[in-house]
Amino acid sequence: MAKDQLPQSAHGRPSPRTVLERLATGAGRAARITHTEHLPPRVGRHADWPDQIRPEVLEAIRAAGIARPWEHQALTAGHAMRGQSVVVATGTASGKSLAYLAPVLSALLDGSEAPNGRGATALYLAPTKALAADQRRAVAALAKPLGSAIRPALYDGDTPFEEREWVRQYATYVLTNPDMLHRGILPAHARWASYLRRLRYVVIDECHTYRGVFGSHVAQVLRRLRRLCAHYGADPVFVLASATAADPAAAAGRLTGVQVVEVTDDASPRGELAFALWEPPLTEMSGEHGAPVRRTATAECADLLTDLVVQGTRTVAFVRSRRAAELIALIAQEKLAAVDASLPSRVAAYRGGYLAEERRALERDLHSGRLLGLASTTALELGVDVSGLDAVLLAGYPGTRASMWQQAGRAGRAGQGALAILVGRDDPLDTYLVHHPEAIFQRPVESTVLDPDNPYVLAPHLCAAAAELPLTDDDLTLFGPETAALLPQLERRGLLRRRAGGYFWTRRERAADLTDIRGAGGKAVRVVESATGRLLGTVDDASAHTSVHDGAVHLHQGRTYLVEHLDLEDAVALVGEADPDYSTMARETTSVSVLSTDLEESWGAARVHFGSVEVTHQVVSFLRRRLITGEVLGETKLDLPPRSLRTRAVWWTVTDDQLDAARIHPEELPGALHAAEHASIGLLPLFATCDRWDIGGVSIPLHADTGLPTVFVYDGHPGGAGFAERAFHTARGWLTATREAIASCECEFGCPSCVQSPKCGNGNEPLDKPAAVRLLDCLLARETLPESAADPKADPAVGPGTDPGADPGADPGGDPGGDPAAGPAPVGE
Repeated sequence: MAKDQLPQSAHGRPSPRTVLERLATGAGRAARITHTEHLPPRVGRHADWPDQIRPEVLEAIRAAGIARPWEHQALTAGHAMRGQSVVVATGTASGKSLAYLAPVLSALLDGSEAPNGRGATALYLAPTKALAADQRRAVAALAKPLGSAIRPALYDGDTPFEEREWVRQYATYVLTNPDMLHRGILPAHARWASYLRRLRYVVIDECHTYRGVFGSHVAQVLRRLRRLCAHYGADPVFVLASATAADPAAAAGRLTGVQVVEVTDDASPRGELAFALWEPPLTEMSGEHGAPVRRTATAECADLLTDLVVQGTRTVAFVRSRRAAELIALIAQEKLAAVDASLPSRVAAYRGGYLAEERRALERDLHSGRLLGLASTTALELGVDVSGLDAVLLAGYPGTRASMWQQAGRAGRAGQGALAILVGRDDPLDTYLVHHPEAIFQRPVESTVLDPDNPYVLAPHLCAAAAELPLTDDDLTLFGPETAALLPQLERRGLLRRRAGGYFWTRRERAADLTDIRGAGGKAVRVVESATGRLLGTVDDASAHTSVHDGAVHLHQGRTYLVEHLDLEDAVALVGEADPDYSTMARETTSVSVLSTDLEESWGAARVHFGSVEVTHQVVSFLRRRLITGEVLGETKLDLPPRSLRTRAVWWTVTDDQLDAARIHPEELPGALHAAEHASIGLLPLFATCDRWDIGGVSIPLHADTGLPTVFVYDGHPGGAGFAERAFHTARGWLTATREAIASCECEFGCPSCVQSPKCGNGNEPLDKPAAVRLLDCLLARETLPESAADPKADPAVGPGTDPGADPGADPGGDPGGDPAAGPAPVGE
């Protein structure tokens, strides 16, 4: 029997059920567990490696303790060896790395025997530096018996400049990330010509993370890579690895632009998993308008992490922010000091912003077992081998079921049983989930949403591609159907120039710097310490107005700063170190105008629409809130210019007759619409691969374009990101869940668990919870949307004649305020 098929007791650790029972013994603890799901252990199914795998590689794999592959590993390797691009989409710890390493190492070994000694190369792309570094260690260990033929090397922002030339000239397996490919490798392709000419495989790890606007950017980066490879005579095979995902072949095809086969049947063994849903208790504090406040997920996770470390249970707590990671680790260390003076040093935080050597030291300590507890941002979510963990805490739903299972799967990677606990935050989605376990455990993971044809994404990549090699008619198909219309626009703007040989980049600056593939574009705002002139970092252009306005609290590497002045002309925010006892939140006014309606459905008298909109934001003030209680300490006015965002939206309207039937009086209507809008935004991540912060909304009792009471939910990214379109096609389930989440909440007038929003710039005013339930009842009562609507490709938000390079920036999320011509002021988040 293989090691990872041993029963739980053989590992000498308490079962996950026993660990959970111990956690539940504290005062009031048992009542906080709303559901426990037990996933039974699973026995693995073996197969044989394809005949094409080199015997030396098979011997190295056996030397690593792996006698035979699992079925999905062998299938994946077989497709890759036959020259078929393939995606393996199986569970965490299912051995996906070996599925692509076997064919890659075989190809590199074959190449080492080429007459000129310069055979095949391979490229590995990871979404994070930590994952690439971890894979570098794994490859080096596995390939050690194969000698100097396999030369893996990291090439990222942490690679010293003196090593980069060696990587370009001698590395056969380069491990990097899409950002470095976009900014460092492709623009310097002439220096990488020898490597690209021999490129046999491109491995894309954790490919399900490439979604939304970021995924759309990566898709275009990969098209630029394919174009340059073809220029040098290479046609690499793509091998993608993903967490379990809906329709992975289609998603991988959209990402790479090539036909991809899928392997989805997970044949690996799995230990028992106990997965608990945990709802923090209500506190004696009250929030806005006297609403009850639950204990924070951060505080709850700090207590649970403390208890697990005391038990000797190796645990990672996943959190949503850098501040929360530091805070959980600090609280746990303080509590552990009272138990055993040796324990605080065995707990740490792990997040972005640390120096490379600090991150590597933490990873080593986690591998070795010196660390018992770690509070981490999603930097450790993706594939980093942290085998030996016993438990995972999730401080709030991470936004998608794919990410949730990915995080939960960090525990039990050595085959032992594991415990996962999802601690709900005080918001509508988390509250809904902890009371509706079927929404987590009985539904498939989400589809990966991305749109490479989004003109706001495509335009800067066309410029970057033209700077790499002149664009010709042969490239139109590669970059997508919008390319032909965009090229003349870019020429009119003076970014490209057409000559007989194609379109050329005309500027002196680097075209690759036109866009940050992880942001929304625009010039990044530099954050500079005023006392020293030291550059602390940057903030993307789209969020600068809301995050580094005058008086904002700014966090950087565990330090707190106050923004002294935001200079928009020079794109600089001057900050000074401080220690305020409050946080800040910007407030905005927002108006929405309908540009075009692409799809609509009748729901009786009500109608649901999808199309293009223009959202106009203006940050007008900011609130100061106490860190612990959220109490509003005051409001300060700001004078910042308005910004517009052309994007995609879903919106629905109701008639006066419906409002009369629902007994909603005119004075109740703004609060009913606003509450329904907040709750629907909070629930949309359950139906679309997005985060609440990826979308915004506006509600208005009488909208100028519709002439009716209207609720808008829009993508918070230029050109759209596919979320609103997904909302339109799942509107029945989405709005039904919204209604249920509001109605089932224990509060009387509305709270963060149902209709209050953490990013409402109108101070969550007005909100009318009972009227919102009646409003959604009348909306859903007579709807006639078919069970399965077609899902045509949405037209991009930018039509011919629009300047795709114009600054579209706006912060995701709308707010109150409004256009006088639109009638009553809109409210939203």
